[in-house]
Amino acid sequence: MDALEVIFTRRSIRRYTNEAVTEDNIKTLLEAGMNAPSANNSQPWHFIVVDERAKLNAIMEVHPYSRMLAEAPLAIIVCGNPAISKFWQQDCAAATQNILLAARALNLGTVWLGVYPDEQRAASVATLFGVPDPIKPMCIIAVGHPAEHKGRVERYDASKIHKNGW
Repeated sequence: MDALEVIFTRRSIRRYTNEAVTEDNIKTLLEAGMNAPSANNSQPWHFIVVDERAKLNAIMEVHPYSRMLAEAPLAIIVCGNPAISKFWQQDCAAATQNILLAARALNLGTVWLGVYPDEQRAASVATLFGVPDPIKPMCIIAVGHPAEHKGRVERYDASKIHKNGW
């Protein structure tokens, strides 16, 4: 699958089979995340790989939009260090997008679950996983083999394009 097909067919997948994600695929996803651009090459990210069912279930207790983790065999929590870069959120967002696209290229399904800047949600996730200060959980990515298939959606909107000014 070429890069443009990956980008245009990436969709949020909320239903998964019970097939595990291989260690090789997990490493590939993390390598993709760590190859994202970051301000001044600061690489302020950290990743928590969650594959224990009890921990996946615990996330559902603290994140109101995480019910798909009942089926997902894996979650990756993307965290950032604000002490390293004031642009940690953008850097972690780029890492997250790389993971989402790499997963699509591997025929895996994902969905991005926002955590930060919801302070209560971030604190709950940090407590659950023992995240030290000043690290902040930014988002959770549910990962698995898709049990649903969604087609490409046309999202191009010419009315949102402004040339040489607004």
